[in-house]
Amino acid sequence: AWPRVAMEAPELWVGFVGAGRMAGGLVRGLLQAGKVPASNILASAPSDKNLDAWRELGCRTTHCNLEVVHRSTLVFLATKPHILPGVLEEIRPAVGSHHIVVSLVAGVTIQTLQRLLPPWTKVLRIMPNLPCVVQAGAMVFSRGSNAGDEEAALLKSLLSSCGLCEEVPESYIDIHTGLSGSGVAYVYLFAEALAEGAVKMGMPGALASRIAAQTLLGAAKMLLETGEHPAKLRGDVCTPGGTTIYALHQLEKGALRATVMDAVEAATNRACDMAKD
Repeated sequence: AWPRVAMEAPELWVGFVGAGRMAGGLVRGLLQAGKVPASNILASAPSDKNLDAWRELGCRTTHCNLEVVHRSTLVFLATKPHILPGVLEEIRPAVGSHHIVVSLVAGVTIQTLQRLLPPWTKVLRIMPNLPCVVQAGAMVFSRGSNAGDEEAALLKSLLSSCGLCEEVPESYIDIHTGLSGSGVAYVYLFAEALAEGAVKMGMPGALASRIAAQTLLGAAKMLLETGEHPAKLRGDVCTPGGTTIYALHQLEKGALRATVMDAVEAATNRACDMAKD
């Protein structure tokens, strides 16, 4: 049975409309942190292709979006952007004042969500990134006009199980997309290049890849845990006349910093453009 529910975490009923990779990442974070039991989670998708994985996790599944809304308090919208307006039209009659609706959908503003849902709806918008799948994500969220401190605190406490989670003004969401959503791909490219450099010098590829990945993980952990400016930590690695400064000189010649800044700018602008389409 699916009772009408209070807000306490043990009896939080969570629904996902859309069951793709990002939704799957979030749900794994929630389950691994023990925030919500799998039996309290219901996901809908048009075909069984994605839902099989959810069933293996112990979640309930359906092909009916309305069922998700009827049986959940906290509803995550995780569809493709072009499908969302139709989905909102479909679920609108079932959305009550007790619901919290959280959109993961790229390029759809809170204003649009509020326009397409009943006027009282508590709406929040989050932008996760792929490492949520391994509980090391970076997420930002913004709240709509009806979502208060309680809803924001609930979302933050749930999502902190998936990684870093910060509340921001909505205008930062497109920047977060360029910095972090797309940014993981820039890091993969850099990791690949690091490992290939080592392969060129005679190290086996699999070993080089593992060491490159651990190097990135360790560097990131030091940044987060020391709170130091990256330039300070970089300076600490550079001994006068040593190996690192020779390498950094080459990176500067290749305009690494300017290129990465351009990349973040390009992805942010693209995210802005997609929101206008």
